[in-house]
Amino acid sequence: MRVFYHLIYEYKKGVRDLMLCTLTADNEEKVRWKLEKNAIGYQIQRLKNGNINVFFGKDECLAVANRICGDKPLNLLTPEEDFILGILLGYSIIEQCNRYCKKQKEKDKHLLCLA
Repeated sequence: MRVFYHLIYEYKKGVRDLMLCTLTADNEEKVRWKLEKNAIGYQIQRLKNGNINVFFGKDECLAVANRICGDKPLNLLTPEEDFILGILLGYSIIEQCNRYCKKQKEKDKHLLCLA
C-alpha cells in the first residue's frame, strides 16, 4: 500500500497522468475509498491469482487503457498494446522501445515455429 500512496502523491503532483499498481485483493476497499476521497478516476482489473491491478488517473488515459486492456491480462497484450500502455504509464521511451523489439522478436519466433 505504501507504493500505492506514493503513486497518488506523484499523480497529484502531475508527474504522470496514468498510474498502475498491483495489490492484493484485500486492499480493494481501502483503494476505492482513497481514490474516491481524492476524486481520482480508476479502474480495477481482477487477476486470476487473486490480486488486483488498479489503474488510476485522468479519465482520457483510463479510457484508452480500458480500450487496450479491457479484461485481458497484461501478459497477453500484443507488443503494440504493451508499448502504448507503457508510454501512457510514463515509462522510459527507450525501455519501451527495447521491450517492444524483444516482444516482437519473440512473437515472430513463435510464428515461425507454427509454420
